[in-house]
Amino acid sequence: MNAADQTTSTPEGPEGTPAGQEQAPTDAAPTPAPTPAAVPSPGALARKRPAPPVTPVGGSPDAEKGAARGEGRQRPAAQRASFTPTPVPGPLVDTSALTETDQSAFGSLAESGEVVRTDADGTTTVVGSYPGADAADAVAYFVRKFDEVVASTVLLAQRIHAGSVTAAEGRQSLEAVRTHLAETPMVGDYATLSSVLDELTEALRDKERSDQAQRAEARAEAAAEREKLVVEAETLAATDPAQMQWKAASDRMRHMVDDWKAMQRAQIRLDKPTENELWQRLASARNTFDKVRKAHFARLDAERDQARVVKEELVKEAQRLATRTDDPRTAGAFKRLMQDWKRAGRAQRSVDDALWQQFRAAQDQFFNAKDAEAAAKDEEYAANLPAKEALLAEAEALLPVKDLDTTKRQLRGIQERFEAAGMVPRADVKRIEGRMRAVEQAVREAEDLQWKKTSPEHAQRASLFATQLQGAVEDLQAKLAKAEAAGDEKRAAKVRKELETKQAWLDQAQQGVAEFGGEA
Repeated sequence: MNAADQTTSTPEGPEGTPAGQEQAPTDAAPTPAPTPAAVPSPGALARKRPAPPVTPVGGSPDAEKGAARGEGRQRPAAQRASFTPTPVPGPLVDTSALTETDQSAFGSLAESGEVVRTDADGTTTVVGSYPGADAADAVAYFVRKFDEVVASTVLLAQRIHAGSVTAAEGRQSLEAVRTHLAETPMVGDYATLSSVLDELTEALRDKERSDQAQRAEARAEAAAEREKLVVEAETLAATDPAQMQWKAASDRMRHMVDDWKAMQRAQIRLDKPTENELWQRLASARNTFDKVRKAHFARLDAERDQARVVKEELVKEAQRLATRTDDPRTAGAFKRLMQDWKRAGRAQRSVDDALWQQFRAAQDQFFNAKDAEAAAKDEEYAANLPAKEALLAEAEALLPVKDLDTTKRQLRGIQERFEAAGMVPRADVKRIEGRMRAVEQAVREAEDLQWKKTSPEHAQRASLFATQLQGAVEDLQAKLAKAEAAGDEKRAAKVRKELETKQAWLDQAQQGVAEFGGEA
């Protein structure tokens, strides 16, 4: 497994806003899940049976057993959980020639008592001796060693094809088998086994290319998810402070480092340049957001403090005006104070509420006092109401107007007494004043009508209009007589209809002239 795929443990980044060129934070490396050994050792697969004293060629039995068990080799590191090896493309490497062949055919016992291996090309190699054993047992002992390697190779081929080992683990296991094959005296088909190992090596190359492609795809997907997180942070940082939902945005920005760490745990490790570049963008966005947030709330604090100062002055002014019920301008002053209060903005909530209570108390004090004064006056004015209602009845009796001059004289007297009778309660003012205005309006209309009837200008205009209509009627009568004489009924009907309209107008005009005292 490549070093870039291993999960490392580095100190966590600060929980607050990152600053400077800090490295991307990582969680502590999770406890690796148990993984099977790269390949079972040949010794683990051998049948347990007493081993007679044998002197193999090329080293002691202890060293041979240690090599078979893979001692001295470093165990492969645990694979990152997010990347799972995949099956090798293509068919399973054929190992049947190894498992179906009688490996003892490649060994024999020399007259010297030594076991000799004869390879497919005719090359012979002394592999060891087995004192006190017949030829079959001596050869079988060294065949069993080869069978262990064959069993390991077959199992390794299956695991490589199934994708249960990484390319690095497979190469390490193959190297161990080759080393064991070269250093351990055995009897078997070395040529076929070497050929199988070569095929497995090529299969691992295919697997490594496939794994690299999958890792590249996984890194691209992981980088895209990190990019999405970074863009979200940058978008929040660029949002207009006046439009920002600060509580939700602050909570989201605060959890982005946790999201980053969760992605590190769940995804394949990015290459350092990409990860650091994305982390620096995220850190910069969080830093910008924090600066904007602090500036925004500092500005709000300043505005609220200014509003507090203004409202404190408004409260003082309201309290000063609260007792000035005798000044008719005080109510207007309170209205202006309320407008100033709305323009002042909001102070801190608790302070603003307290100041509002004081301001409202001053308002209530003033208007309650005004209401009490008005109630007292209403009680005093109630005695004037019967007299004014009697005067209204007297004024309304003047209508309709018959003698304009007499009516006007009588109305003036009533108006003088009406004013002298004093004020009435507030609830009755509109009703009482409205009745008097109705009488006054009726008298004015009668006066206008009389003026129109006696005006020489109006009389002259009405007489002229009547004369014009009289001429039009006479002209239409002549046209009608002519049409009837000619027997033109269609023309006669049209003229007759127009004549009726003009005659009606003439009758109205002559009536108007008569009203003005003239002659039509």
